[in-house]
Amino acid sequence: MTPWKTLATVATTEGTLQLRQRGDREFLIVIDGRVLMTSNDRRSEQALATRACAALTSATPRVLIGGLGMAYTVRAALDALPANAQLVVAELTAQVADWCRGPLAPLTAGAVHDPRVRVVIDDVARVIGDAPSGHYDAIILDLYEGPHAATQRADDPFYSRAALTRSRAALVPGGVLAIWSEERDEAFARRFAATGFDVTTHRLGKTRTHIVYLGRRNADRDPRRRDPHAEPE
Repeated sequence: MTPWKTLATVATTEGTLQLRQRGDREFLIVIDGRVLMTSNDRRSEQALATRACAALTSATPRVLIGGLGMAYTVRAALDALPANAQLVVAELTAQVADWCRGPLAPLTAGAVHDPRVRVVIDDVARVIGDAPSGHYDAIILDLYEGPHAATQRADDPFYSRAALTRSRAALVPGGVLAIWSEERDEAFARRFAATGFDVTTHRLGKTRTHIVYLGRRNADRDPRRRDPHAEPE
């Protein structure tokens, strides 16, 4: 079997990030020895973007994606969006953007080079917090692991009640917040619904099951008012 070759290594706050290649079109992104993503397993990322964009009604949608990865989510969003859409991608690691412009570009037909795409090197939580009220038609969070038991704390920057409320504020009425997760998290699903979203949960795959949460901003609810029946955070 052809061995993996390490193309690039980057030190991050979460550990050593590596891009590896085997053959012409097989790639891995690994952090601290754990596989983050592979070029052969992209269905859930594609489903995340396709489902989110299919729910949009604007003729000129503005979409924010958190997490670039191998740009499969970006490619799927572009394929579902009109020619005059605007797509912002927030990525923490500049080298990941370089990989998507370089060795990974053929995997997605150069998705990041599309004129509708603007990549910003920043924390997507900060991009959401800085957005004007009602700015985005959709926010798509394709982040490492997604919501799970360790992200239940009240100050989690992506999945806490406060973070979800900030995302809601950045969306137009009826806008969509789509979130990828490695596994189902019932506490998160309840919290998501309690912050002013109509939420549906979609299971993807049969053996390795991932989850897509789709929340449509409910214009009739004020997320600042706590649901007396909601579980404590």
